[in-house]
Parts: sequence; structure tokens; C-alpha cells
Amino acid sequence: MESVAEELLEELMSYLRDAAVEEILPRFRSVSSDSKRAKTSFDDIVTDADIASEHLIAEKLRTRLPDIVIIGEEAVSEDPSLLDRLSGADLAAVIDPLDGTWHFAHGSPMFGSILAIVSRGRTIAGIIHYPVLGDFLIARPGGGAWHVGADGASTRLAVAEAGSVNEMQGFAAVHAFEAQTRASVALGVLNFSRVTSWRCSAWEYRMLATGAMSFCLNEGMNPWDHAAGILIHAEAGGYAATTTGQPYRPSVAKGHLLAAPDSQSWKAILEALSYR
Repeated sequence: MESVAEELLEELMSYLRDAAVEEILPRFRSVSSDSKRAKTSFDDIVTDADIASEHLIAEKLRTRLPDIVIIGEEAVSEDPSLLDRLSGADLAAVIDPLDGTWHFAHGSPMFGSILAIVSRGRTIAGIIHYPVLGDFLIARPGGGAWHVGADGASTRLAVAEAGSVNEMQGFAAVHAFEAQTRASVALGVLNFSRVTSWRCSAWEYRMLATGAMSFCLNEGMNPWDHAAGILIHAEAGGYAATTTGQPYRPSVAKGHLLAAPDSQSWKAILEALSYR
């Protein structure tokens, strides 16, 4: 598949909306200790809402597109070998059913659902849904990036204009980097107007694509966090690459990723962060 038709895009959006209404929002602010558990660490958690919403989205995708390869965050947590199928798949769906689980589990509305459609290693549709607000960010290659409100109204998105480093605001989860990089980035963030971390890719890409924040330095490249967001960011006029200067690819899950307004500001941000 070379592209996602408008009709299919709207169907995909409806799958995320249905998951929010049926599985996520009914559990919001009622997460008990029995319905959440740790995965890789005490603050990396999964809830019943994550699992149920991923199952719902995956089943709808399989019904509509029987040959699609499903790469869901929670499924990969159980079977990491699923990631190996992404690079060669004719058609794959990369799902983060509940991005920002920590927020969700603690009653914060800062969470979202992310879906990317990938064909032979290239993202051909990116969708992020915000269950509490009921709106979306969407993009297809060459079609621009759009905010679609809960009322269906669409507004084209644009990243922040490139400016001087000391006026830029961005995201960097300093604590998540390995020791040597952590120390240099911790000093580098002092060169900017503001640097924070929201622990939620869905919301960080929203702030980038709407021009509210200028950059995001990520210590990880899990495809469910970035495949949709990088396409949306690019279609909103942004530039992103790994910190070694390589183009982003959904099938590459290791490395560090920097998104910026353009290629020149990307270089300036990396230098100002004292990244090494």
C-alpha cells in the first residue's frame, strides 16, 4: 500500500475513538491496585485499559485489513520478536493504545492513543487521539499535518519558527539517559528558555506540531512512541533525525532521536545540549 485513502483514515480514527469510549475512559480515575502492574520498573506500568484497548484496536484492524501485521506495545512486551516483522511488512499497524499510562493511572488527563500505518518501512499514516479532549492529530505523506477537533473541524498544523537557542523551549527526559550523556544534557538544558519532560509522546508531539514547543530529545526510539508523531511533525514542517544524523526509521528501536523546527536549528540544539 502506497498511501491511506481518506475513507480508510477516517475508519482508523474511529477505531481509536471506539477504544477510548469503550475501554479507556470508563476506567479513567478508577484504576485500582488490582488493575495495574509494573513492567520493566516500578514506574513503567500497564493497566487493564492498556491491554483491553490494544485488543479492541487490533481486532478492528484485522477485520478491516486481514493481512496487516500488528505491532502493539503490550503485545511486544510479551513477545519482543514481533518487532522483527516491522521492517519487511507490506503493511503494518504500530499501536500504543494508551500512551502516558503513568498519567492515566494517576488521574491525569495527559494521555493519548497512537496509531501508525507502516508500509515496507515507511510510515504512510499517523494518528494520535486524545480521549479526554476527543480530538486528533493526523498526517499522511505529502498531505500536511492536521488537528481534527471533537466537532470534526480541521486546522492545518505548523511547527514553531526556528529562533535563537536561548529562546527555545523543548522536551528532554534528562533522567532517562545513560550516565555520561545524562550529565552533559543536564548542563546543556540550561542554554534554553525551558526544558521539561511530560513522559507522554502523544502530548509532546502535540506541543511540537502545534508550534508550542520547539524541540524534543528522546532517549529511546520505540516505534509505537514515534512512528506516527515523526510523520505528523514532518508534515507540520519539522525536521528530525537520530543524534548520529541518520533519518528516522520505524524499524530502528534503539538510539536517540531529536526533533526540531528545521535542519539548521537541529544542529544548533544538539550543540547547545552538549550532547555526546
